[in-house]
Amino acid sequence: LTGSADHGTPRFDADLDAGVTLETGTGASLADKIFSDQRTLTASSTEDLDLAGGLTDGLGATLTFVKVKAILIKAATGNTNSVVVGGAAPNTFTGPFADASDKISIPPGGAALLTAPVSGWTVTAGTGDILKIANSAGSTSVTYDIVVIGTSA
Repeated sequence: LTGSADHGTPRFDADLDAGVTLETGTGASLADKIFSDQRTLTASSTEDLDLAGGLTDGLGATLTFVKVKAILIKAATGNTNSVVVGGAAPNTFTGPFADASDKISIPPGGAALLTAPVSGWTVTAGTGDILKIANSAGSTSVTYDIVVIGTSA
């Protein structure tokens, strides 16, 4: 951020780094599982991503997350509607949310990066493992990219 003044150039540099580095493993700041996909939801539709046995990795192996360390969701620029994340019922993965009804809305071209690299968010199979993704409206489909990184223990 720069500006102009009578005696010099005022300047402010925001020095903030939100980068996350995860090495291989299952402890603090480690991860050993990753799900990555580009998905499309038709108008007004939703999908429930089962973080405990319902997804597969890039090599086709079934993923069962015990902890989630990072979630990245990016809505396609060409979308008309937003991509809504969260608010599944029942068996909601609350992870980064305050409660099971909380949601975030990602507008076309927008993205959300949620991280808990040290301790992660707990996934509880059968009672707290569903991440709901929804199309915000009934007019057109939405496309989004998703990456979930976590641990098996």
